[in-house]
Amino acid sequence: MSLLIKNGEIITTDSRYVADIYCEGETITKIDKNISAPAGTEIIDAAGKYVFPGFIDPHVHIYLPFMGTFSKDTYQTGSKAALVGGTTTLIEMCCPSRADDALASFDLWMSQAEGKSACDFTFHMGVTKFNDTTEAQLREIVARGISSFKIFLAYKGAFGIDDTELYRTLKLAKELGVVVTAHCENETLVSERCKELLAAGKTDPGQHHESRPPIVEAEGVHHLMTFAELTGAATYIVHLSCVEALKEAIAARQRGVRVGIETLIQYLVLDKTYAEKPNFEGAKYVMSPPLRDVRNQSILWNGLRDGLIQTVATDHAPFDFEKQKPMGKDDFTKIPNGIPSLEERVNLLYTYGVKTGKIDLHTFVNVGSTAVAKQFDLFPRKGSIQLGADADLVVFDPNYHGTISAKTQAMNVDYSAFEGWKLEGRASVVTVRGQIAAQNGRFCGATGRGQFLKRKPSHF
Repeated sequence: MSLLIKNGEIITTDSRYVADIYCEGETITKIDKNISAPAGTEIIDAAGKYVFPGFIDPHVHIYLPFMGTFSKDTYQTGSKAALVGGTTTLIEMCCPSRADDALASFDLWMSQAEGKSACDFTFHMGVTKFNDTTEAQLREIVARGISSFKIFLAYKGAFGIDDTELYRTLKLAKELGVVVTAHCENETLVSERCKELLAAGKTDPGQHHESRPPIVEAEGVHHLMTFAELTGAATYIVHLSCVEALKEAIAARQRGVRVGIETLIQYLVLDKTYAEKPNFEGAKYVMSPPLRDVRNQSILWNGLRDGLIQTVATDHAPFDFEKQKPMGKDDFTKIPNGIPSLEERVNLLYTYGVKTGKIDLHTFVNVGSTAVAKQFDLFPRKGSIQLGADADLVVFDPNYHGTISAKTQAMNVDYSAFEGWKLEGRASVVTVRGQIAAQNGRFCGATGRGQFLKRKPSHF
């Protein structure tokens, strides 16, 4: 089986040129002008369009037991939504509770994806406790092809680890060459502030922000950076939302701490006024860390442009507005957290980043694909357009104009946080390892074709 993409303008992190891309089997085998393909080759004319490497979302939740309910997407729905939006690889957070067995949890998360996902996938392994049994299991999980851990400095009693566990996790990660991704919010401050707000009768969705203001996130980052500096472990801050947290991470980086920084598309285009909407409408926009004051948006965009922030993710966690978000109708602490964005990340990043001049096309490719692949041991197989790379390609139409609507989305959730928003540009053809998986906003691939991506740790 072969595929030829002709006449497209290839965009990578450092180059831009018009050429054809020929794919045999699952990989790119030739890049040149005026390639002639043998009979039977599937040909896509990409004239007037961009060709990007497949985009990678480094932070999603597909299978997620959380706050007494389950996220709505499965790999059948979530992977299709990803592909429709131009994302060809998912990195999911495997998040066992403190009471769960690590190895059994890894097997459980794997069973949700294998034979069901339409795109390729891998995991960050959640470390929600650390004892002698856990350590042996984590070593086994790394041997199976996982090169990143996930820790929570929030969610006291559920997923969060204490300082002894934090230190030991980072020490093990340093030994194994694993990068530790971290949710940075001080759990004690969050817990105490939630109690105070509820006692004062402040229960609406807008209070979620007040329970964990920017200084609480900044303290979490500072805390992690102290432990990372002492252990020498490589770290990666997930969903950084505000300037206060960014300053702590940059200060640590200047001291020599190895730290990557991720922000989310939600923080780049939404602000905390959305979560303050009346009549419980704000519950659609409750996530952690919360949406921030609009002043942070330009700082985050500039951070991407200048290389201070490496990646843009979604923290995709879909919960229905009609049946699940109302669990917190009278208590904001019980609102299932998450703003579903898996399908819209790439298009929003292009429309509200590239088209407005906040970032250029090369930065767009880097923060949405290449830098993710490099950070998480997938490059050059993923995140690149070069000979031998997987033929994960996005033919992108910059002249498309459309409108986001829950009625037409592939995500299995009953609302869109971006209902009615205009888009300028979208993926017109998406391939996964040489096969077309989505075209013109519709999934047309093979469910279950996605592969688990084994990774070798490199952060020694």
